[in-house]
Amino acid sequence: MSSSTPLTTPDGRYIVVRGRLWRCTNPELPESQRQEWVQQLMRARRGVAQAKRADDPQAEREARDRVDEAKRALGERGPVWWRDGAPDYTQYKVQNTPYADWYAELETT
Repeated sequence: MSSSTPLTTPDGRYIVVRGRLWRCTNPELPESQRQEWVQQLMRARRGVAQAKRADDPQAEREARDRVDEAKRALGERGPVWWRDGAPDYTQYKVQNTPYADWYAELETT
């Protein structure tokens, strides 16, 4: 795995960033839709940075709302995209989730 490829849980629901789980994009989202939302997400994130540099709280709030809209459309926020009733562990430390043993095994290899 390269350093640019995030570590993904075996079920494909999360990536691991600095020991925390972050929900992956819904794999059932059509590729064209995913690409469009990712582009919108990147534009919104750039908008947040520009608003912060300009010290414009209103523009920053609007850009953050666009980030949230894109992340929800991608399935990374809001209702979970899986259908088996499993809870959402987004932002949990891996060791405090059912993925703890899997992660510990990776750290020892």
